[in-house]
Amino acid sequence: MKVHASVRDAIQAVSPGDRVFVHGAAATPSHLLAGLTEDSERLSDIELVHLHTVGDAKYADRFKVAALFIGANLRSRFAPGQVDYLPCFLSEIPQLFRSGRLPVDVALIHVSPPDAHGYCTLGTSVDVARAAVDVAKIIIAQVNPRMPRVHGDGLVHVSKIHHAIEINEPLPEERPSRTSADELKIAAFTASLIEDGSTLQMGIGSIPDAVLSALVHHRHLGIHTEMWSDGALELIRSGVVDNSMKKIQPGRTVSGFVMGSQALYDFIHDNPSVVGLDIGYVNNPVTIARNPKVVAINSAVEIDLSGQVCADSIGSRVISGAGGQMDFIRGASLSPGGKPIIAMTSRTQKGISRIVPMLKPGAGVVTTRAHVHYVITEYGIADLYGKTLAQRAKALIAIAHPGDRENLEVNWKKIYAT
Repeated sequence: MKVHASVRDAIQAVSPGDRVFVHGAAATPSHLLAGLTEDSERLSDIELVHLHTVGDAKYADRFKVAALFIGANLRSRFAPGQVDYLPCFLSEIPQLFRSGRLPVDVALIHVSPPDAHGYCTLGTSVDVARAAVDVAKIIIAQVNPRMPRVHGDGLVHVSKIHHAIEINEPLPEERPSRTSADELKIAAFTASLIEDGSTLQMGIGSIPDAVLSALVHHRHLGIHTEMWSDGALELIRSGVVDNSMKKIQPGRTVSGFVMGSQALYDFIHDNPSVVGLDIGYVNNPVTIARNPKVVAINSAVEIDLSGQVCADSIGSRVISGAGGQMDFIRGASLSPGGKPIIAMTSRTQKGISRIVPMLKPGAGVVTTRAHVHYVITEYGIADLYGKTLAQRAKALIAIAHPGDRENLEVNWKKIYAT
């Protein structure tokens, strides 16, 4: 590993025409990205590929981007052909890299310092970075003592790192969202479906946090999820989550990445009860299904009356990505006693119904109607599994906002009367 005094020197290893993988979430290598952007005149024809990154994303004004997930910093910049979206199940992205279908020339990563044996770790984000590091011809690292050393698949020996810079600064933090009264009702309905001994998958945000806060009286819960944050941390510390009933990695909290507060990063540092693993393994539905009573809690932008879930776009405007929703919806449905759940407020903050007669033109169907089981709003639980189209429509209308139910009923009859 050659340590450079300046970012500019390290970035010289990137060549015109390269495809450059960028580490994501709390592990976003912001200094390397800034150096890359400053050198954009020389590197104008490179392509960046990444999951969501943290920061202002000025690089997207200079380079082509193939985003595997459109984060908040890219939404206003989304422009197919320039800042584009590559739809793919999260579980299959590592194979895109390893198969050579999406070759990676350079990997920009953010790692913990090497230990006595010369091993750094990918820290907070192993996810798809493990595969990118395995196949990249050149690896450029941002080495930071504030990056937690995380057990699992994220080990990277210094001999694999070609160029590096050293920094010393805190990781970006994600603060808990404020929870509304409606979200607390959703959490109570969701918690009523979760049995003791269940294995949880949940993301970040106000609804997952509300659900987790409603589980304080549960026992022997486990975590096997693509990501987790501070809401789960409280359950681990209190002993509600002990991972004792899991069949996969019993006794350990399993994920692909974490994002949250400094307290979370301190907790996972060198903690053998926490592992960060390759997302191709974590999100493989076969792996997920081997755990008992998997409860997968995901959300939606909108859902139509047949059960089709749009979770990555508003019409044709992409605002996120397929992510791991389908991986865990399918894995939970195959798990003994498992329950795949879509949890959402009945209306958006602007008062628009999330339950609609038909999805908007251009909307992405992330989860098909054949995969959906439970849908939960603040008005109740709709169990769609084993239901006909008419039965599904009736169940979904019953949990829509009361002000939207008549319109949904009228439009449902029109759709199937033609």
